[in-house]
Amino acid sequence: MTEKVKITSGHWVLVAALLASAFACFLLIEPYVNSIVMAFILSLLMFPIHEWIESKLPQHKNLVSFLSCVVLTFIIVIPLLFVFAAIVQQGTVFSQNVYYWVTHGGIQEVFAHPWVVKGLSVVNTYLPFEEIQPQEIAQRVAQFATAFGSNIVGFSAKILGDATNFLMSFFLMLFVLFFLLRDHDKIISAMRHILPLSRSQEDKLLNEVEKVAKSAVMGSFLTAIAQGLAGGFGMWLAGFPGLFWGTMMGFASFIPVVGTALIWIPATIYLFITGDTTWAIFLLVWSVAIVGSIDNLLRPLLMQGSAGMNTLMIFFSLLGGLHLFGLIGLIYGPIIFAVTMVLFNIYEEEFSDFLSKQDNS
Repeated sequence: MTEKVKITSGHWVLVAALLASAFACFLLIEPYVNSIVMAFILSLLMFPIHEWIESKLPQHKNLVSFLSCVVLTFIIVIPLLFVFAAIVQQGTVFSQNVYYWVTHGGIQEVFAHPWVVKGLSVVNTYLPFEEIQPQEIAQRVAQFATAFGSNIVGFSAKILGDATNFLMSFFLMLFVLFFLLRDHDKIISAMRHILPLSRSQEDKLLNEVEKVAKSAVMGSFLTAIAQGLAGGFGMWLAGFPGLFWGTMMGFASFIPVVGTALIWIPATIYLFITGDTTWAIFLLVWSVAIVGSIDNLLRPLLMQGSAGMNTLMIFFSLLGGLHLFGLIGLIYGPIIFAVTMVLFNIYEEEFSDFLSKQDNS
């Protein structure tokens, strides 16, 4: 028979002091929470590789963790550097081509297209807007294109600053990852000891967090990579800078509802207007059939680790996470939902007799 613990006023003081100090610690690490969370999630993904390296060097925990971090660096950073350099090069060429096209009468050719003329006529006749003048739009676009050259210098500086911040966050994440991999067993044991739950409840909670964290990363980021590759290939075949627009499609895939259509719809319209009807039809079919099907098939397949969550819950966890936390919210949202569901299950098990009695009353 288990002995009941008598709660005294001293215990409440201790709990209050513990909560206050924990909150103070959170304020100290708050600027680095994203790096710590990403280190935790990457430690789950890297652990099979880490275990394989550890089996070869069982007596060298520090070296094994260091080698695991080196492997991760080569997997992530080195390809990113090459991709980033290519994106900057293609983006610069594309901006120069746009500037040349606008300043050499390209926008006037667009407004002279029969479809555009007819469309503007319908808009000006039936819709309750002020009359749209093609000359005013062309003038504004030309002004924007003229200013674009100077703006791109500031944009490049911003990209450089963001890249510097990314590297700093990445190395901080590696530092945390090193200790998470090295002391994995100690950390899990400490968490189990502190949580006031039974072993089966702890297993359920930790297993669900691990599954959802993995599936959120796989579902969101691998889907973005796949859509970026497929979309970039289609854009390249249609005559656009493939790597640049493929990367833009990868980022656009994180936007709920709209997704990659934010990129390929304007590109398709541009091809139709400029007379490349065959390539416009190709890009339209390719984007809907191939790029769109990746999101519809691959994301649910990769996120099936969230077994307790249906499609609607996954959608709102992603949407809400993105709104509250930004891009990292694509991971935070599903984890928060999953932990809440596990706690509800534990609550249901603990109070099953009471809940059954209430149902029958």
